[in-house]
Amino acid sequence: MEKEETVDTERTSSWQLPAFVILGLIAVVGLAFGWNASSGLSGTQRAVTAQVQTLRQGVDQDLAGFRSRLAQSEKTNSDLQGDLNVVTKKLRITQGQLKAAREEAAKNHEETSEKLTALDTSVHSELAAKAGADDLKNVDTRVVGVRTDLDATREDLKMARSDMGTLIARNHDEIDQLRRMGEREYVEFTIVGKNKPQKIANVTLELRGVNVKKNQFTLALTSEDKRLEKRDRSLNEPIFFYLSGTKLPQELVINKVGKESVSGYVSIPKANSQPPTSSSTSGR
Repeated sequence: MEKEETVDTERTSSWQLPAFVILGLIAVVGLAFGWNASSGLSGTQRAVTAQVQTLRQGVDQDLAGFRSRLAQSEKTNSDLQGDLNVVTKKLRITQGQLKAAREEAAKNHEETSEKLTALDTSVHSELAAKAGADDLKNVDTRVVGVRTDLDATREDLKMARSDMGTLIARNHDEIDQLRRMGEREYVEFTIVGKNKPQKIANVTLELRGVNVKKNQFTLALTSEDKRLEKRDRSLNEPIFFYLSGTKLPQELVINKVGKESVSGYVSIPKANSQPPTSSSTSGR
């Protein structure tokens, strides 16, 4: 019996040792596989983290650029809105001035037509009462004179008026027409060349620049040792300035521009020939 137990014990020991060895190998292989898997997972995690960080930086940069463009667009829209408001206000003012000018023209035309109708009635009455040749000649002369005045009045209505109510001549013929009205003196001039001061009437003018395409000019005006520079002014746009001791403004109008030249006139109220009173020089 003891021999059989010894044999059984030896048999059991003979197969347990290889089993333990096999289990140990399996454990080692499992640990190695787990370590490799853990190392691979850590590397993958680091790569994914780096990619996410790169994507986040790209998104942040895109957001910063978008915000910058959005701010610029908002500023541009604000500037455009401001310009639109200015243009709208100026357009309203221009429309108001145009309406007033039309009403004044219609009123003057109506008054002229009434005077002409009354004159025609008077002429016919005189013709019916007087058949003499001399009387008829006198009546014809009066008719011609009134017709001339009527034509002049109609021409006046075609001229634009300044903010001060003065008529603005656009050429030499219209300047002559204003001279005949006798309210102002008109001094015509032409300035050739830039930065060459030229004495015109009682002021000194100096051409500073010309934009022929836009019909604009820049002019320096010196009066009584006071210099005023009028920049980017338009044709037929009156420039008013006062001399000390005068109540009515003088008027400068440019109605023609060339490559390096301008032509226009200075309008001087005859009332300015009165004795001077204390006043300051200013320009508009």
